[in-house]
Amino acid sequence: MSVRAVLFDWGGTLTPWHDVDLYAQWYAYSEVYDPENASSLAHRLKAREDDRWRIQRETDGAQSTGALDQLFLDEGIDIKGARHLRALGSYLDFWAPHTYADPDAKDVLAELQLRGYRIGVLSNTMWTSVHHREVFMRDDLHGHIDVAVYTSELPVAKPHSEAFLTALSQLGVQPEEAVYVGDRLWEDVTGAAQVGMRTIWIPHSDIPAEQAREGTATPDATAHRLLDVLSIVESWQ
Repeated sequence: MSVRAVLFDWGGTLTPWHDVDLYAQWYAYSEVYDPENASSLAHRLKAREDDRWRIQRETDGAQSTGALDQLFLDEGIDIKGARHLRALGSYLDFWAPHTYADPDAKDVLAELQLRGYRIGVLSNTMWTSVHHREVFMRDDLHGHIDVAVYTSELPVAKPHSEAFLTALSQLGVQPEEAVYVGDRLWEDVTGAAQVGMRTIWIPHSDIPAEQAREGTATPDATAHRLLDVLSIVESWQ
């Protein structure tokens, strides 16, 4: 079948990989929410997040991390309170420099769209779709994305087949008509291949050892920069 849609991972793919101190993200939140106990709160929040990602990996995506709000609720935090909202703003400000799109991203998405492809995003994330939309709007990508699916809003996550099938259903295409582009062999290449999608691997992310899982599939192509996706997809037509 000819290709009708191209789906992208977000972190490490549409936005370049960044090495981030994950304790520091939670300290940015905690020093606003509870200055006197910032360190202990930051450690607890990081432990809660680490546990969610661990369970997601160990279940092969059969259980997603869930939404960020649930993590705060489990810690007994009032997510509607002004103190939390100020602290959440600090958390998001911490992440802002690490979320800017790859310099090629807008050109790639716009050109694919111009050539008639449906464009999707499927990301393992704890963040809300609202926040991701704000990031894409900031980087002028939002208008080039037809469908965006975030596992914070699903019971499953990549590499689970249902995560990919959900995105494909929303795009209105069959797996054989779609390509998945991602930076992780396990979540992205293995996950997409097992439902019958073609895959493009972008092997530039320095994925921590505790997050790495060996994929059971070999990518159909490797992109040495995001711009290479255009020629690879066209070669399959």
